[in-house]
Amino acid sequence: MRDIDNPMLWAAAVRYFEDNLLPLLIIEETESQGGTWQHVDEALRCETWNNWTDSLCKDGQISDWQYENWSQPDCCEG
Repeated sequence: MRDIDNPMLWAAAVRYFEDNLLPLLIIEETESQGGTWQHVDEALRCETWNNWTDSLCKDGQISDWQYENWSQPDCCEG
């Protein structure tokens, strides 16, 4: 396990995700739902969160512990 001197905290990660990635996911959900947004695609949002936090860990922005223990943000749930 690696220690990170100044890791991104969960709340900051959620804010970034909601501000920068969630709008793109809503567009993707809308397109896949025939052009009218109808519901949260929980699988898409959770997979995107997991992939993104994996990249944060690999880039040294969060620790292994954070990656393994962070919960999904509320916006990933329906």
